[in-house]
Amino acid sequence: MTALWIAHVTVTDAEAYGRYAKIAAEAIAEHGGVFLARGGRYRQMEGAERPRNVVARFPSVEDAVACYNSPRYQEALGHAKGAAERDLVIVEES
Repeated sequence: MTALWIAHVTVTDAEAYGRYAKIAAEAIAEHGGVFLARGGRYRQMEGAERPRNVVARFPSVEDAVACYNSPRYQEALGHAKGAAERDLVIVEES
């Protein structure tokens, strides 16, 4: 079953986060991920608001987790740490 990688982000350092986003996009593509949403309009209906929302679809939960744990994505995360407040969840689609 396919899976969604859902991130809610508040960027605090745009330059560093831009470096993260470039490398992360490459890692996500390498693991079969396809972006469904990257930023864009949103309406916060409940919970903590984060102005950047990203959704990517992966072939499976295992592919999404492998992406997150991959050396390339971990390299990207090095740029995001200290440059953003983030929440990330991987959810299997039904």
